[in-house]
Amino acid sequence: MGTLVDARNIRGVYYTGAKDVVAVNDVSVKIEEGQVLGLAGESGSGKTTLGSIIALIARPPLHVEQGTLEIDGKVQELGGDAKVPRTWRGAVVSMLPQGAMNSISPTKRIRHLVYDVVRSHDRKVSKDEALDRARQRITTLGLPARVLDAYPHQLSGGMKQRTVTIISTLLNPRLLVADEPTSALDVTSQKILIEMLLEMLEKKIISGVIFVTHDLPVLRTVANKIAVMYQGRVVEMGPTEMMVDSPKHPYTQALMSSVLAPEPKYSKIRIEGMSSFDRSLFDAPAVIHR
Repeated sequence: MGTLVDARNIRGVYYTGAKDVVAVNDVSVKIEEGQVLGLAGESGSGKTTLGSIIALIARPPLHVEQGTLEIDGKVQELGGDAKVPRTWRGAVVSMLPQGAMNSISPTKRIRHLVYDVVRSHDRKVSKDEALDRARQRITTLGLPARVLDAYPHQLSGGMKQRTVTIISTLLNPRLLVADEPTSALDVTSQKILIEMLLEMLEKKIISGVIFVTHDLPVLRTVANKIAVMYQGRVVEMGPTEMMVDSPKHPYTQALMSSVLAPEPKYSKIRIEGMSSFDRSLFDAPAVIHR
């Protein structure tokens, strides 16, 4: 495997007018071909902000002050007056937003959303071509073709999430940034969505995933590598098993110890809330496992 994504020295700041908030502070991450990078941390740690910057959809009040994004050897400077080619969005990197199920217009059939997405990136594509592409992708990934003729209210929550995921990858992006895609789903629907993402990787529909979540048990099942964020910086990053079973940074240790796991071997372990830890310890130097 070679390096698919190399995001370097990213800094994102929210300009509020009163006090600027540094949400992402000089963060660098790498993703290998075919890899899922799990991005974890408490609410407000900066993980969603980092995902939106890498997905090239940062909008005011969020401003990217610096950073470099390299995907498949193609380099895009971020921040300042740097212009992002339109062809990068959707085709090179795509975003599956948080609350994706609610991003579908309730008054339009799914087929209209498909056509709008494809046409916004390629004006030469006809409506029939766009729908044929979507129909083939939907059936390949296990959904019935009738989904295209449905209104959102006619689909279950899990089916809507999978449909939006498929639409966000219709242009075969090299990287998919998925922002908490399982947070509103039941356990069965979570499993189906994760299996679909892994199938997309296997079929090379996409080549890498950044999976943003605060649900650590989910990351254990889907991610090859985990990066833990705290106050806008990555405090620890490494292979999933190492991060879950033997974390080294005090913040990662606290985060992992606050997870309630259903396995019998954890039934007698006392779960500690994050508020019970001395947060001054979390400022320790970052730990990056090779």
